[in-house]
Amino acid sequence: MKNKIIAVIPARGGSKRIPYKNIRNFHGKPIIAWSIMAAKESEIFDDIIVSTDSKNIATIARKFGAETPFMRPNFLSGPEVGKFDVWKHALESCEKY
Repeated sequence: MKNKIIAVIPARGGSKRIPYKNIRNFHGKPIIAWSIMAAKESEIFDDIIVSTDSKNIATIARKFGAETPFMRPNFLSGPEVGKFDVWKHALESCEKY
């Protein structure tokens, strides 16, 4: 069995400076779309997963071709949470689907 190469894009809804910045428009597209498109264009990933705590971000991520097979739990959605914990949760969650 081939190992999959997975891109994990963390995108939480809360932000102190710019709430929901990931879905704000930047040059005609939501900011999250640019990361998803770059991952797709690289052609190195088998799956592109967006880890988010927001249904709105998840919907937009799917519109641009990412998968959102789980929602990130609240305890991993605060500003003090490190990226490693978010990636670990995402990879463990991906093993289930």
